[in-house]
Amino acid sequence: MALEFETVSDEELARRSQAGSLVAFEELVFRYESRIYRFVANSCGNETDVREVTQDTFVRAFQAIAQFDSQRGFAPWLFTIARRKCIDRHRAARPAADELLPDLPDHDDPAELMARQEERQNLWQLAGRLLPEAQFQAIWLRYAEDMNMAEIAQVLRKTQTHVKVLLFRARQTLGRGLNADRTAVPTVETTHQINRPDPSPI
Repeated sequence: MALEFETVSDEELARRSQAGSLVAFEELVFRYESRIYRFVANSCGNETDVREVTQDTFVRAFQAIAQFDSQRGFAPWLFTIARRKCIDRHRAARPAADELLPDLPDHDDPAELMARQEERQNLWQLAGRLLPEAQFQAIWLRYAEDMNMAEIAQVLRKTQTHVKVLLFRARQTLGRGLNADRTAVPTVETTHQINRPDPSPI
C-alpha cells in the first residue's frame, strides 16, 4: 500500500477514481483483490473461473465507478458486482456431457479419515458443505467480511429481515451439522468465533 493512501478511506479513493485517478483505483484493487477472490471462490467451481470472475468484477467496477454513490459504503457496492458476476458465470455455464465422474473416496483409507477429521474442525468447510449459497454468502459477509445487516442486504439484494432469516437458518443448519459430528452446537456467540480465512493469493 502506498504511504500516501494509508489514512484515505475506500470511499475517498472511489471519489478520486471518479475524478480520473487511476492510482486511486489501483489502491482499491490492492485492498480488495484477495477479499473478492475469497468471496468468489465460494461460488465458482474452479480456480480459472474464480480468477476470471475476480478480474471481471474489477473491470466492471472501473467501468461503473461513476455510478458509485460516495455517501454509501464502497465494500457492499463492490461485493454486489462480484455476486452478479458469479450469477452471470453460473448462467453461462453448460454441463459437459462427457465429463468423467470423479473417483469415489475410500472412507477406510487413513488419509481420507484424517482429512475428514480435519474438515470437521473447520467450520467454514462445514458451512460450505451444508449451506445453500444464499445462506453461505450471508454468513460469509457477516463474519468473514464483518458487514452489518444493511450492507449484507445491499449485496444480496434482499431486505434486512430476509438477511436475518438467512443467518438464523444458517446457524441452525451448522448446529445440526456440528451435532452430527458430535461437537458442540454453535450459538450466536460461537458463530462469532469463526476465524477469518487466510487470504488466497491472486
